[in-house]
Amino acid sequence: MGSTSGFKEFERVPMPRRDQRERLNDWREIYLKWDETASRQQAARCMDCGVPFCNDGCPLGNLIPEWNDLVHLGDWQEAISRLHATNNFPEFTGRICPAPCEAACTLSINMEPVTIEMIEKQISERAWQEGWIVPELPDRRTDKNVAVVGSGPAGLAAAQQLNRAGHTVTVYERNEYLGGLLALGIPEFKLEKSVVERRLQQMREEGVTFQTNTDVGVDISATELLETNDAVVLAGGSTVPRDFPIDGRDLNGIHFAMDYLTQQNRRLRGQEFSPSETLTAEDKHVVIIGGGDTGADCLGTAHRQFAKNIVQLELLPRPPERRSRTNPWPDWSQIFRTSSAHEEGGKRDYNIMTKRFVGSEGNVTHLECVRVDWVFEDGQRPRMVEIPGSKFTIPADIVLLAMGFVHPQHEGLLDDLEVEYDAFGNVKTGANLESNVDKVFACGDMQRGQSLVVHAIANGRQCARDVDLYLSGKSSLPTVRGYARPAIPTYA
Repeated sequence: MGSTSGFKEFERVPMPRRDQRERLNDWREIYLKWDETASRQQAARCMDCGVPFCNDGCPLGNLIPEWNDLVHLGDWQEAISRLHATNNFPEFTGRICPAPCEAACTLSINMEPVTIEMIEKQISERAWQEGWIVPELPDRRTDKNVAVVGSGPAGLAAAQQLNRAGHTVTVYERNEYLGGLLALGIPEFKLEKSVVERRLQQMREEGVTFQTNTDVGVDISATELLETNDAVVLAGGSTVPRDFPIDGRDLNGIHFAMDYLTQQNRRLRGQEFSPSETLTAEDKHVVIIGGGDTGADCLGTAHRQFAKNIVQLELLPRPPERRSRTNPWPDWSQIFRTSSAHEEGGKRDYNIMTKRFVGSEGNVTHLECVRVDWVFEDGQRPRMVEIPGSKFTIPADIVLLAMGFVHPQHEGLLDDLEVEYDAFGNVKTGANLESNVDKVFACGDMQRGQSLVVHAIANGRQCARDVDLYLSGKSSLPTVRGYARPAIPTYA
């Protein structure tokens, strides 16, 4: 390492954010940039700790100490090379990953961790700026055709890896834009769509074919898909949202969070909606049910639509400020976190159960809620108990349900293929991510359930290796840490 005492010399200084008053009036990315000195100082805090737990914290097994040291030394070009060795899309994870690597950083034992995510973002942006990221064409082409269904991070990772192995890859996307949730689900202020598009263009120039507005299972039958391809990768998302079937659910003004977020992204791309179709928080009382990242995305979006008031509700207790004894390092830290959207305003409330939606003339007007407590008994799961006399109401003109997803859509392609499902309703796969249907593989949220973008990329990369082994009998594509597979599987 270039510095073995950087963590003592320099404090953690996150990448600066644009002024709130400015950023709430546009949809541009919230972050500014470090200069060269700040970047190298932050990278110098990586302390050559001997056993880099950050590698295990990262599902991709990113070579974090290596590229931190390279940034500290000013060798940015080699840094992007080491970053790309394990991660196809560091510009995505450097923006929207919750950074489990930082929770596992050795400094997290008693100090602030290395700013790993922001260093990753800085490396990728420097590489794009310098023109170091260029199409990587395969040395040769095989005679194998692979269909990838879904253009989210798992599908894109699998497609890029398989194309680089020489196979002819076609990616099918049922929406009008490529990128899955990267394009339609993540707000622009967290991930500008030009960042997604430049990577897609690289993949086009590498030889990957994309087909949008193509609902596989409808526009292309399952039979045709199997007959025209040597392998199929199911990489769609976990798209069936978790509903909230309580009294008043049928009132107007209650929407799934993803419907709200995707419409705003479409509007920013120039699409127009009639007044009756438009979902907006402008001058409205907004209630968001769900305290996770999607809820925070709704919060930041509602701020930029100039909502009158915003309340975000969570059924579970407020997390502690610091790790509890039952949540030791280097596990993911279950602590209270504040996103950029929370800094911008709104109220968060915990231990809240919504009992029913109440409305007038068919439109929601408020929520009836009650406060709850969680009772912990030895050997038992926590039990929720309503607190007597705690009933209260919250005004609401629009309610956004941000409670996650249950599983991928079964109707259509998956049912037509007759794939088996696991206990959670995801596509069931074997040791090598193959389904019960010959030459059909699955990865990403469709296979593992709703998860992080970093898991999706890792899963897609491993799936690409498994498919390459299936098609060629050997593979030079890497095995992803955390997704260990037999070196050469046996296929019937």
